[in-house]
Amino acid sequence: MKNAKSFTKVLSAMAVSMMILSACKGGDTKTSTTTKQIDQAAFPIKVSNNKKSISGGILKYGLVSDTPFEGILNTVFYEGDPDSQVLQFFDEALLSTDENYIYDQDGAATYKLSDDKKTITLKIRDNVNWTNGDPVTAEDLEYSYLVIGNPKYTGVRYDSQMSMIEGMEDYHNGKAKNISGVKVIDPKTISITFKEANPSVLTGLWTNPLPKKYLGNVPIDKLASSDQIRKAPIGFGPFKIKKITPGEAVEFEANKDYWNGAPKLDGVLLKVVNPTIATSSLANGDIDIASVSADQYDQAKKLKNISLIGKTELAYSYIGFKLGHYDAKNGVNVMDNPKFQDKRVRQAMAYALDNKSVGEKLYKGLRVPATSVIPPSFPKYFDKALKGYTHDPEKAKKLLDEAGYKDVTGDGLREDPNGKPFKINFASMSGGDIAEPLAQFYLQSWKEVGLDVQLLDGRLHEFNSFYDMVEKDNPKIDIFAAAWGTGSDPDPSGIWAKNAPFNYVRWVNNDNDKLLKEGISAKAFDEKYRQEVYDKWQELVNDEVPVIPTLFRFGLDGVNKRVKGYDLTAGQGFQGHLQDITVTSKESEKNK
Repeated sequence: MKNAKSFTKVLSAMAVSMMILSACKGGDTKTSTTTKQIDQAAFPIKVSNNKKSISGGILKYGLVSDTPFEGILNTVFYEGDPDSQVLQFFDEALLSTDENYIYDQDGAATYKLSDDKKTITLKIRDNVNWTNGDPVTAEDLEYSYLVIGNPKYTGVRYDSQMSMIEGMEDYHNGKAKNISGVKVIDPKTISITFKEANPSVLTGLWTNPLPKKYLGNVPIDKLASSDQIRKAPIGFGPFKIKKITPGEAVEFEANKDYWNGAPKLDGVLLKVVNPTIATSSLANGDIDIASVSADQYDQAKKLKNISLIGKTELAYSYIGFKLGHYDAKNGVNVMDNPKFQDKRVRQAMAYALDNKSVGEKLYKGLRVPATSVIPPSFPKYFDKALKGYTHDPEKAKKLLDEAGYKDVTGDGLREDPNGKPFKINFASMSGGDIAEPLAQFYLQSWKEVGLDVQLLDGRLHEFNSFYDMVEKDNPKIDIFAAAWGTGSDPDPSGIWAKNAPFNYVRWVNNDNDKLLKEGISAKAFDEKYRQEVYDKWQELVNDEVPVIPTLFRFGLDGVNKRVKGYDLTAGQGFQGHLQDITVTSKESEKNK
């Protein structure tokens, strides 16, 4: 399954519901006459199919996206959801998790935690091999840490938890050739020691190895663009890549030597499917599995040849404020943009939005208002008492008045405290039929409280170019709409810490630093204490509003009725059952 620390940029915060690697989706829906919120209990989490399976067969998987997958097919380097959907078929982490996303002993490796809880030792099973036949070794996992910690590493996985590994900072700063806390004991055994005991070692430890023998001759700063990752990647998952059509399709064949048993399918054909035709593709039998977005739901629920299954996602949508920039040289975020320095402006923009109506009317109950940046799919740590920002335009206007943003020219739009025009550029992604009307809905909501917010470049931007601008802190962006697949580790440091490249809003706050550190301290092994810390942290983020959480998601998948074994159970999810999926006929059923 996907490593818990692999935060994923979800395709669109405003449009299509995309599958997150560690928690695939699906579902039928029933709505309440009052809130129209989805009832989780009404949805099957796995398909029910009593037909007899055929031997072999090809599963046709639809990657629903209005953008090509980028093709960075490696867990150490990928960032976006489209690439993660490709990765799930041929690669995985060494440790699997239970239904509470805590590491268990059922994966490609087992583990033991030391009495002082500072050292975890992994033992890789003897029959775990890369798809080129090489064994997966302890040196491969060590190599993964050496790449991520290297100053020439071009990815985003080096975070605060990585820096807590004993000797990692010296290695990262060029003071040591190796990481003293990462020790290869024998070809199949490795230990990782932290400077302090850290509860996230059981939910967020990085356990994705890199094939050292296959990649070791490539310079670290060239790995992400290498043929070994772009054109001929290898993993140790249930399938292996047969052919890649860049950005469009991938053919997989069964990995007969898969450590957990050979897949029952002969292979998988993955192809990118535009959101606007995903449902018709399911109806025609062109694909067997596809996520179903809200704008396609009414059509999908009428189809007789598919089952709809569903699950609350480990994700949230948000609108972020560009508060500064990322200083790559020093590896820290710097909050130096004065435009939204007054948090009353940020709070006002949050109160201006009617996310309840958005979830009910535009998303047909598949979205509900987000009240926090920890989603309810983490029931232990989601702060149920936090109310977030409900729609209150009068309160928004009052806050803007207090902050000195008033309409001095009489045109209905507010000027800044110095009487100068206050224009806000809003970047948002394309994808599906909802994207454009929802963006316009938000623009109108802000206009109603006197704010001049305009779409950046007058249009929506596709996934890859959108995130390219966000990551590079394009100065034209003032606010942006995005979404996070959080991964299954409750520690949010990877997207909120001062040194996190994924901290796209570039928020820096001393209390934030303190609480994030407390949340992964030795004391946080006490679950009640950790809950209290994360409650305080959620309250801080709610008050400071570096982002406006907008929507939590319930994901839907349409699954052709010839498919058996498709299961979204928490923990292993879809990926953990890939080798058990079968089909009952050579051709997909068509809607009749």
